[in-house]
Amino acid sequence: MFGIIRPCRHRLGEELGRAWLAQLCGLCLALRDDHGQSARMATNYDGLIVSALVEAQSTASPTRRAAGPCPLRGMKRADVATGDCVRLAATVSLVLAAAKVRDHVDDGDGMVGTAGFRPAARRLAQRWARQGESSGAGLGFDTGVLVTAVDRQGEIEAAAVLGTPLLEVTEPTETATAAAFGHTAILAGRPGNQQALTEVGRLFGRIAHLVDAVEDLGDDLAHGKWNPLAATGTDVAEAHRLCTDALLGIELALAEVEFTDGRLIHKLLKHELGRSVTRTFGAHGPACSAHGTVTRPMSRWRRRGPDPWGPPPPGYGPPPGYGPGPGYYGPAPRRRGMGCLPCCEGCVCCGEGCCCCEEGCCCCEESCCDC
Repeated sequence: MFGIIRPCRHRLGEELGRAWLAQLCGLCLALRDDHGQSARMATNYDGLIVSALVEAQSTASPTRRAAGPCPLRGMKRADVATGDCVRLAATVSLVLAAAKVRDHVDDGDGMVGTAGFRPAARRLAQRWARQGESSGAGLGFDTGVLVTAVDRQGEIEAAAVLGTPLLEVTEPTETATAAAFGHTAILAGRPGNQQALTEVGRLFGRIAHLVDAVEDLGDDLAHGKWNPLAATGTDVAEAHRLCTDALLGIELALAEVEFTDGRLIHKLLKHELGRSVTRTFGAHGPACSAHGTVTRPMSRWRRRGPDPWGPPPPGYGPPPGYGPGPGYYGPAPRRRGMGCLPCCEGCVCCGEGCCCCEEGCCCCEESCCDC
């Protein structure tokens, strides 16, 4: 599962937590029902925002259906979202996943880029693209906007040099997310919301692109991979400023949108998106013990070594201006089990979202990491 918005059940509360899970599981099952079991790999935390936006604007009551036990829900049953809202989210997720798989195949990255997997991965990407185009047409959504944006992304990255404006590199992502967010207003029967939601989508795409760039920066530098910050010579402080400005822009644009019930959207696109930016850029709070006692600082930018919280060995660290702070030489290993919803600011043991809230609670009902 991937995505930059990973809310904690304790912050969402019981009602919104169920609504969030209904959208996530509804997206996964819509991918399965419309496009086959393999399409469920395209499920992501951010894709469900498209579905939630349609439902939040719709004047009709949300439609739900009962879903059977699932390992990701701890083998529990749940009521999940159905209808055009999750079908649009599935379409967008599938088309973008197809483009990502195709890029990995072309670049020889990861498992799908190896010789043994490349032919099958290419066929999978082509099938997903065709299926996404077909389902998008049924919803009145032209997926060609997404495909064109992804194709343009590669051209822009190839042409980027030191001094290239960073927003020039993020533009294709912004265009793709703007189109998806804007179409939610049409699908929900609220055309007056389209302009504001298009702006929300554009700024969300900017944040998603920059957060991903910052998270990958250390690994990209270590392995000589292309990264937008390094390629354009932009420091992390500037990327942080752009994300902060985008958060303000999203808040202002959302104020112009007419919702039937916008509580979940408000929680995700204002509070949780802001937390994602804060978490990524290192302005994090202290970890807590079971009694809410501060133990030691946590960060998803944990150092590697015998003492991951101690000083790094000599010679390690990113170039000046990069990374979340002096001495960083690799992101924390990500370990998360399947027992609960993604949780708060980070686990003191593994450095990844687990069971510690800033409210001082350590009370997840199931184990969510193997630490």
